[in-house]
Amino acid sequence: MFSATISMGGFSRLERFELPSLLSEAETADLERGWNLILVNSKHRIPKRYEVELIRLSNGKQVDERIYPELQEMFDAARANGLHLFVAEGYRTQKEQQQLLDEKIEEYKNEGYPGAEAEELARQWVAVPGTSEHQLGIAVDINADNAGSSDDEVYTWLAENSWQYGFIRRYPPDKTEITGTIYEPWHYRYVGKEAAREIASSGVCLEEYLENLR
Repeated sequence: MFSATISMGGFSRLERFELPSLLSEAETADLERGWNLILVNSKHRIPKRYEVELIRLSNGKQVDERIYPELQEMFDAARANGLHLFVAEGYRTQKEQQQLLDEKIEEYKNEGYPGAEAEELARQWVAVPGTSEHQLGIAVDINADNAGSSDDEVYTWLAENSWQYGFIRRYPPDKTEITGTIYEPWHYRYVGKEAAREIASSGVCLEEYLENLR
């Protein structure tokens, strides 16, 4: 199981979650390079004793408190450039991640796909619980407030500027075969400013970057 300490009004609550048995074939994610460079995907599950201190944003979403300063800095810069944006999703519990996956599977079943195929398709969009960066608290889904900005305006600005604040576009359109995840222009992951700069300048995804460090 892994846990998260949730801070609410000066109080903390430690959450613990059992990892599903279907992750038995996945390796445990390596923390040797630091929390900001942990690789979590379908082949690397969150360590059993992983803990995170969360901070609540103004809209109620939560993130790892360690990424908050740079996240705020990035949003301030975007807003200074006339953009209207918000964090649509941050930290997720094990239960929330499972619910999202179940809903996606059911959606495909309703479209006529058989169970096994529906599950396979759903996993291209929603990570299996225990393999989602959202459960780390260091990934955020950022969307446009369409009353003031378009999705394209926000996504373009983030793609060009997020590295300056330590964030990367985690699932680029040309890296799906490597990341195992469909292109998500809204999903940004904190890796730290040095790593983000190197990833942006070389055009690689996180998997490739970490492999090159070996």
